Amino acid sequence: MRNFIEFQKKLQPDVLDVMEKRYRILQYLRLMQPVGRRTLAGSLEVSERVLRGEVLFLKDQGLVYIGASGMTLTEEGENLLAGLEETMKSVTGLADMEKRVADTLQVQRVIIVPENSDRYSWVKKELGRACVQQMKEMLVPDDIVAVAGGTTLADVAEMMTPDSNFNNVTFVPARGGLGEKVEIQANTISSTMATKANGKYRLLHVPDQLSKETRESLVLEPGIKELLRSIRHAKMVVHGVGAASTMAERRETKEETLDTLEQKQAVAEAFGYYFDKSGHIVHKEKTIGLQLDDLQENQTVVTVAGGASKGEAITAYMKYRPSDVLITDEGASQAILGLL
Repeated sequence: MRNFIEFQKKLQPDVLDVMEKRYRILQYLRLMQPVGRRTLAGSLEVSERVLRGEVLFLKDQGLVYIGASGMTLTEEGENLLAGLEETMKSVTGLADMEKRVADTLQVQRVIIVPENSDRYSWVKKELGRACVQQMKEMLVPDDIVAVAGGTTLADVAEMMTPDSNFNNVTFVPARGGLGEKVEIQANTISSTMATKANGKYRLLHVPDQLSKETRESLVLEPGIKELLRSIRHAKMVVHGVGAASTMAERRETKEETLDTLEQKQAVAEAFGYYFDKSGHIVHKEKTIGLQLDDLQENQTVVTVAGGASKGEAITAYMKYRPSDVLITDEGASQAILGLL
Protein backbone atom coordinates (compact mmCIF):
# COMPACT_ATOMS: atom_id res chain seq x y z
CA MET A 1 0.00 0.00 0.00
CA ARG A 2 2.82 2.40 0.89
CA ASN A 3 4.52 1.85 -2.49
CA PHE A 4 1.22 2.30 -4.32
CA ILE A 5 0.68 5.64 -2.57
CA GLU A 6 4.17 6.79 -3.50
CA PHE A 7 3.53 5.84 -7.15
CA GLN A 8 0.30 7.84 -7.11
CA LYS A 9 2.09 10.87 -5.71
CA LYS A 10 4.42 10.76 -8.71
CA LEU A 11 1.92 9.97 -11.44
CA GLN A 12 -1.26 11.70 -10.23
CA PRO A 13 -0.54 13.98 -7.26
CA ASP A 14 -3.81 15.84 -7.73
CA VAL A 15 -5.76 12.65 -6.97
CA LEU A 16 -4.22 12.51 -3.50
CA ASP A 17 -4.92 16.22 -2.97
CA VAL A 18 -8.60 15.69 -3.77
CA MET A 19 -8.71 12.59 -1.60
CA GLU A 20 -7.20 14.47 1.33
CA LYS A 21 -9.63 17.38 0.93
CA ARG A 22 -12.69 15.11 0.88
CA TYR A 23 -11.37 13.08 3.79
CA ARG A 24 -11.02 16.29 5.80
CA ILE A 25 -14.63 17.25 5.05
CA LEU A 26 -15.85 13.85 6.25
CA GLN A 27 -13.62 14.09 9.31
CA TYR A 28 -15.08 17.46 10.30
CA LEU A 29 -18.62 16.24 9.72
CA ARG A 30 -18.01 13.31 12.07
CA LEU A 31 -17.04 15.71 14.84
CA MET A 32 -19.60 18.48 14.34
CA GLN A 33 -22.68 16.82 12.81
CA PRO A 34 -25.27 18.01 12.14
CA VAL A 35 -23.69 21.11 10.63
CA GLY A 36 -24.71 23.65 7.99
CA ARG A 37 -22.75 24.36 4.83
CA ARG A 38 -21.82 27.91 5.82
CA THR A 39 -20.40 26.79 9.18
CA LEU A 40 -18.54 23.95 7.51
CA ALA A 41 -17.07 26.23 4.84
CA GLY A 42 -15.90 28.73 7.47
CA SER A 43 -14.31 26.06 9.64
CA LEU A 44 -12.47 24.47 6.72
CA GLU A 45 -11.56 27.87 5.26
CA VAL A 46 -12.97 27.12 1.80
CA SER A 47 -15.61 28.98 -0.21
CA GLU A 48 -19.23 27.83 -0.04
CA ARG A 49 -19.18 27.38 -3.82
CA VAL A 50 -16.25 24.95 -3.69
CA LEU A 51 -17.71 23.14 -0.70
CA ARG A 52 -21.10 22.76 -2.38
CA GLY A 53 -19.59 20.73 -5.22
CA GLU A 54 -17.65 18.49 -2.82
CA VAL A 55 -20.66 17.88 -0.58
CA LEU A 56 -22.88 16.97 -3.55
CA PHE A 57 -20.23 14.48 -4.71
CA LEU A 58 -20.06 12.91 -1.23
CA LYS A 59 -23.86 12.81 -1.08
CA ASP A 60 -24.04 11.03 -4.45
CA GLN A 61 -21.53 8.49 -3.14
CA GLY A 62 -23.85 7.74 -0.20
CA LEU A 63 -21.38 9.12 2.35
CA VAL A 64 -23.25 12.25 3.46
CA TYR A 65 -26.90 12.90 4.27
CA ILE A 66 -28.30 16.42 3.90
CA GLY A 67 -31.31 17.08 6.13
CA ALA A 68 -33.22 20.03 7.54
CA SER A 69 -30.92 20.27 10.57
CA GLY A 70 -27.74 20.14 8.49
CA MET A 71 -25.32 17.60 7.05
CA THR A 72 -24.47 14.30 8.75
CA LEU A 73 -22.42 11.24 7.87
CA THR A 74 -24.15 8.09 6.75
CA GLU A 75 -23.13 4.73 8.17
CA GLU A 76 -21.13 4.13 5.00
CA GLY A 77 -19.38 7.46 5.53
CA GLU A 78 -18.48 6.50 9.11
CA ASN A 79 -17.08 3.17 7.96
CA LEU A 80 -15.07 4.78 5.16
CA LEU A 81 -13.48 7.24 7.59
CA ALA A 82 -12.48 4.47 9.98
CA GLY A 83 -11.04 2.36 7.18
CA LEU A 84 -9.07 5.23 5.64
CA GLU A 85 -7.51 6.54 8.85
CA GLU A 86 -4.18 4.69 8.72
CA THR A 87 -3.85 5.18 4.94
CA MET A 88 -4.40 8.93 5.25
CA LYS A 89 -1.80 9.15 8.02
CA SER A 90 0.67 7.58 5.63
CA VAL A 91 -0.37 9.87 2.75
CA THR A 92 -0.07 13.05 4.84
CA GLY A 93 3.13 12.05 6.62
CA LEU A 94 1.50 11.85 10.06
CA ALA A 95 2.54 8.21 10.49
CA ASP A 96 6.20 9.17 10.08
CA MET A 97 5.71 12.13 12.40
CA GLU A 98 4.21 9.85 15.07
CA LYS A 99 7.33 7.70 15.01
CA ARG A 100 9.66 10.70 15.15
CA VAL A 101 7.82 12.25 18.11
CA ALA A 102 7.71 8.88 19.91
CA ASP A 103 11.47 8.43 19.45
CA THR A 104 12.18 12.01 20.48
CA LEU A 105 10.10 11.93 23.67
CA GLN A 106 10.67 8.24 24.47
CA VAL A 107 6.92 7.60 24.52
CA GLN A 108 5.69 4.08 23.76
CA ARG A 109 2.90 5.26 21.46
CA VAL A 110 2.09 8.62 19.90
CA ILE A 111 -1.18 9.37 18.12
CA ILE A 112 -1.28 12.57 16.08
CA VAL A 113 -4.45 14.10 14.68
CA PRO A 114 -4.30 16.58 11.77
CA GLU A 115 -4.05 20.38 12.07
CA ASN A 116 -3.43 22.66 15.06
CA SER A 117 -5.95 23.05 17.88
CA ASP A 118 -4.64 26.56 18.55
CA ARG A 119 -6.02 27.48 15.13
CA TYR A 120 -9.08 25.23 14.76
CA SER A 121 -11.33 24.49 17.74
CA TRP A 122 -12.62 21.29 16.11
CA VAL A 123 -9.17 19.70 16.42
CA LYS A 124 -9.69 19.40 20.20
CA LYS A 125 -12.73 17.28 19.47
CA GLU A 126 -10.61 15.07 17.24
CA LEU A 127 -8.14 14.73 20.13
CA GLY A 128 -11.07 13.72 22.30
CA ARG A 129 -12.30 11.18 19.76
CA ALA A 130 -8.83 9.64 19.48
CA CYS A 131 -8.57 9.38 23.26
CA VAL A 132 -11.98 7.73 23.57
CA GLN A 133 -10.94 5.20 20.90
CA GLN A 134 -7.82 4.32 22.91
CA MET A 135 -9.88 3.89 26.06
CA LYS A 136 -12.22 1.51 24.24
CA GLU A 137 -9.26 -0.55 23.05
CA MET A 138 -7.41 -0.68 26.36
CA LEU A 139 -10.07 -0.89 29.09
CA VAL A 140 -12.06 -3.92 30.18
CA PRO A 141 -15.17 -4.17 32.39
CA ASP A 142 -14.65 -3.31 36.10
CA ASP A 143 -11.53 -1.18 35.45
CA ILE A 144 -11.06 2.16 37.19
CA VAL A 145 -10.11 5.29 35.21
CA ALA A 146 -8.72 8.40 36.92
CA VAL A 147 -9.45 11.56 34.93
CA ALA A 148 -7.90 15.00 35.39
CA GLY A 149 -9.56 18.32 34.60
CA GLY A 150 -9.03 20.95 31.92
CA THR A 151 -10.49 22.11 28.62
CA THR A 152 -8.94 19.29 26.57
CA LEU A 153 -10.26 16.60 28.90
CA ALA A 154 -13.69 18.26 28.71
CA ASP A 155 -13.58 17.64 24.95
CA VAL A 156 -12.66 14.00 25.60
CA ALA A 157 -15.77 13.71 27.76
CA GLU A 158 -17.89 15.34 25.04
CA MET A 159 -16.76 12.73 22.50
CA MET A 160 -17.39 9.74 24.80
CA THR A 161 -19.82 7.07 23.54
CA PRO A 162 -20.98 3.75 25.03
CA ASP A 163 -19.00 0.54 24.53
CA SER A 164 -19.21 -2.98 25.94
CA ASN A 165 -15.70 -2.55 27.36
CA PHE A 166 -17.04 0.22 29.59
CA ASN A 167 -19.43 -2.11 31.43
CA ASN A 168 -18.96 -1.42 35.17
CA VAL A 169 -15.92 0.78 34.47
CA THR A 170 -15.69 3.41 37.20
CA PHE A 171 -14.56 6.94 36.33
CA VAL A 172 -13.00 8.89 39.20
CA PRO A 173 -11.52 12.41 39.38
CA ALA A 174 -7.74 12.46 39.64
CA ARG A 175 -7.97 15.47 41.96
CA GLY A 176 -10.30 17.96 43.61
CA GLY A 177 -11.64 21.17 42.13
CA LEU A 178 -9.40 24.08 41.12
CA GLY A 179 -11.95 26.75 41.88
CA GLU A 180 -12.44 27.23 38.15
CA LYS A 181 -15.36 26.74 35.79
CA VAL A 182 -17.31 23.72 36.96
CA GLU A 183 -17.51 22.24 33.43
CA ILE A 184 -13.72 21.74 33.25
CA GLN A 185 -13.23 20.36 36.76
CA ALA A 186 -12.21 16.72 37.14
CA ASN A 187 -15.41 15.85 39.03
CA THR A 188 -17.61 17.11 36.20
CA ILE A 189 -15.52 15.51 33.48
CA SER A 190 -15.39 12.07 35.14
CA SER A 191 -19.16 12.08 35.77
CA THR A 192 -19.86 13.19 32.16
CA MET A 193 -17.63 10.43 30.80
CA ALA A 194 -19.35 7.83 32.96
CA THR A 195 -22.83 8.97 31.99
CA LYS A 196 -22.06 8.92 28.26
CA ALA A 197 -20.19 5.60 28.50
CA ASN A 198 -22.94 3.96 30.59
CA GLY A 199 -20.32 3.39 33.28
CA LYS A 200 -20.12 4.38 36.95
CA TYR A 201 -18.49 7.31 38.71
CA ARG A 202 -17.45 8.57 42.10
CA LEU A 203 -16.75 12.18 43.06
CA LEU A 204 -14.10 13.81 45.22
CA HIS A 205 -15.90 16.57 47.10
CA VAL A 206 -12.90 18.58 48.25
CA PRO A 207 -11.15 21.71 46.93
CA ASP A 208 -7.82 21.05 45.26
CA GLN A 209 -5.86 23.53 47.35
CA LEU A 210 -6.14 23.43 51.14
CA SER A 211 -4.09 24.37 54.17
CA LYS A 212 -1.75 21.68 55.46
CA GLU A 213 -3.85 21.08 58.58
CA THR A 214 -7.14 20.78 56.67
CA ARG A 215 -5.60 18.50 54.06
CA GLU A 216 -4.09 16.15 56.64
CA SER A 217 -7.42 16.00 58.45
CA LEU A 218 -9.50 15.33 55.33
CA VAL A 219 -7.35 12.48 53.99
CA LEU A 220 -8.05 10.58 57.22
CA GLU A 221 -11.81 10.67 56.66
CA PRO A 222 -12.88 7.05 55.86
CA GLY A 223 -14.83 7.94 52.70
CA ILE A 224 -12.12 10.17 51.25
CA LYS A 225 -9.37 7.77 52.28
CA GLU A 226 -11.08 4.88 50.45
CA LEU A 227 -11.73 6.98 47.34
CA LEU A 228 -8.11 8.16 47.23
CA ARG A 229 -7.04 4.51 47.36
CA SER A 230 -9.24 3.78 44.31
CA ILE A 231 -7.81 6.79 42.45
CA ARG A 232 -4.23 5.69 43.11
CA HIS A 233 -4.95 2.16 41.92
CA ALA A 234 -6.73 3.17 38.71
CA LYS A 235 -5.97 0.97 35.70
CA MET A 236 -5.72 4.06 33.48
CA VAL A 237 -4.89 7.71 34.18
CA VAL A 238 -5.95 10.31 31.59
CA HIS A 239 -4.58 13.82 31.97
CA GLY A 240 -3.57 16.96 30.11
CA VAL A 241 -0.51 19.19 30.16
CA GLY A 242 -0.79 22.94 30.51
CA ALA A 243 1.46 25.90 29.97
CA ALA A 244 2.75 26.97 33.39
CA SER A 245 1.60 30.58 33.13
CA THR A 246 -1.90 29.60 31.99
CA MET A 247 -2.37 27.07 34.79
CA ALA A 248 -1.01 29.43 37.45
CA GLU A 249 -3.52 32.05 36.31
CA ARG A 250 -6.40 29.55 36.40
CA ARG A 251 -5.47 28.62 39.95
CA GLU A 252 -5.36 32.27 41.03
CA THR A 253 -1.86 31.56 42.32
CA LYS A 254 -0.34 33.87 44.93
CA GLU A 255 1.97 36.60 43.70
CA GLU A 256 5.00 35.17 45.49
CA THR A 257 4.48 31.79 43.81
CA LEU A 258 4.10 33.47 40.42
CA ASP A 259 7.43 35.17 41.02
CA THR A 260 9.02 31.82 41.86
CA LEU A 261 7.64 30.21 38.70
CA GLU A 262 8.96 33.08 36.60
CA GLN A 263 12.38 33.04 38.25
CA LYS A 264 12.73 29.30 37.79
CA GLN A 265 11.44 29.52 34.22
CA ALA A 266 8.54 27.12 34.62
CA VAL A 267 6.99 26.17 31.26
CA ALA A 268 4.70 23.21 32.01
CA GLU A 269 2.17 21.95 34.55
CA ALA A 270 0.67 18.51 35.17
CA PHE A 271 -0.87 16.99 38.32
CA GLY A 272 -0.16 20.24 40.22
CA TYR A 273 3.58 20.04 39.47
CA TYR A 274 5.40 22.77 37.55
CA PHE A 275 8.39 21.93 35.31
CA ASP A 276 11.16 23.90 33.66
CA LYS A 277 12.39 23.25 30.09
CA SER A 278 14.68 20.46 31.29
CA GLY A 279 11.82 18.59 32.97
CA HIS A 280 12.89 19.47 36.51
CA ILE A 281 10.17 20.09 39.10
CA VAL A 282 10.40 23.73 40.18
CA HIS A 283 7.20 23.96 42.25
CA LYS A 284 4.46 21.66 43.54
CA GLU A 285 0.99 22.63 44.68
CA LYS A 286 -0.18 20.98 47.89
CA THR A 287 -3.28 19.17 46.64
CA ILE A 288 -5.59 16.29 47.45
CA GLY A 289 -5.66 13.67 44.73
CA LEU A 290 -3.29 11.82 42.44
CA GLN A 291 0.38 12.75 42.80
CA LEU A 292 3.13 11.98 40.29
CA ASP A 293 4.75 9.71 42.89
CA ASP A 294 1.51 7.68 42.96
CA LEU A 295 1.81 6.61 39.31
CA GLN A 296 2.74 2.94 39.03
CA GLU A 297 4.33 0.77 36.36
CA ASN A 298 1.18 -1.32 35.92
CA GLN A 299 -0.95 1.76 35.16
CA THR A 300 -1.51 3.10 31.66
CA VAL A 301 -0.91 6.85 31.61
CA VAL A 302 -2.51 8.67 28.68
CA THR A 303 -1.55 12.29 28.04
CA VAL A 304 -3.84 14.39 25.84
CA ALA A 305 -2.56 17.81 24.81
CA GLY A 306 -2.44 19.73 21.54
CA GLY A 307 -1.70 23.06 19.94
CA ALA A 308 1.63 24.50 18.85
CA SER A 309 1.60 26.69 21.97
CA LYS A 310 1.88 23.53 24.12
CA GLY A 311 4.86 22.01 22.30
CA GLU A 312 7.33 23.26 24.90
CA ALA A 313 5.10 22.21 27.83
CA ILE A 314 4.59 18.68 26.46
CA THR A 315 8.33 18.27 25.86
CA ALA A 316 9.20 19.46 29.37
CA TYR A 317 6.71 17.13 31.07
CA MET A 318 7.81 14.12 29.00
CA LYS A 319 11.43 14.73 29.99
CA TYR A 320 10.34 14.14 33.58
CA ARG A 321 8.09 11.15 32.96
CA PRO A 322 7.24 9.84 29.49
CA SER A 323 3.63 8.62 29.29
CA ASP A 324 2.52 5.31 27.82
CA VAL A 325 0.39 7.08 25.21
CA LEU A 326 0.58 10.68 23.96
CA ILE A 327 -2.39 11.95 21.97
CA THR A 328 -1.57 15.26 20.33
CA ASP A 329 -2.00 17.23 17.12
CA GLU A 330 0.09 18.22 14.15
CA GLY A 331 0.72 21.74 15.47
CA ALA A 332 2.14 20.54 18.79
CA SER A 333 4.15 17.82 17.06
CA GLN A 334 5.83 20.28 14.70
CA ALA A 335 6.69 22.48 17.69
CA ILE A 336 8.12 19.48 19.62
CA LEU A 337 10.32 18.40 16.71
CA GLY A 338 11.37 22.00 16.11
CA LEU A 339 12.47 22.36 19.74
CA LEU A 340 14.61 19.23 19.68
